[in-house]
Amino acid sequence: MIKVLFVCHGNICRSPMAECVMKNMVKERGISAEFYIDSAATSREEIGNPIYPPAVRKLKAEGIPLTGHRAIQMTKADYDKYDLLLAADSANVRNMTRIAGGDPEGKIRRLLDYTAHPRDIADPWYTGNFDITYDDIVEGCEALLEELVRK
Repeated sequence: MIKVLFVCHGNICRSPMAECVMKNMVKERGISAEFYIDSAATSREEIGNPIYPPAVRKLKAEGIPLTGHRAIQMTKADYDKYDLLLAADSANVRNMTRIAGGDPEGKIRRLLDYTAHPRDIADPWYTGNFDITYDDIVEGCEALLEELVRK
C-alpha cells in the first residue's frame, strides 16, 4: 500500500483538494485498495475546520466527491507513517522538514515536482483563484499517479 499525505498551510484549501482529487483518481482506476491518502496542515490556525467553502464549490463543480474532512496538523510521526509527504509549496516543504526533524529518506516534496513544470501551487486563500489551484492539483496528481503506477 502506498501512503500519501498532502500538506498545505491550513489544511482547508489545497491539501484537502488534492486529497479528494487523488482519492477520486485512484477510485476511477479501480486501485483505491492500493492507496492510503490523507491531508494535513503545517500550521495550527485552522485545526478542526472543514474545507474552505470556495474549495468545496470548486470540487463539487468538477464532480469530485468530498470527504468528511476536518483540518489536522502534520506531526513528526507522520514522517514514518507515510511514503510520500507532498507539499503545496516551498514554504510548506521547509515547515514540513522542520516538523519531521529532517528528511533523510527524501519523502518530502512539492506535488508539482512530479510534473514537467515543477513549481508551487498558489494559495487560493490569498489569490481567490480556485480554478488555477484545481488545475495545478489535477496536473500534479496525474503526474504523481503516473509515476507511482510505473513503479
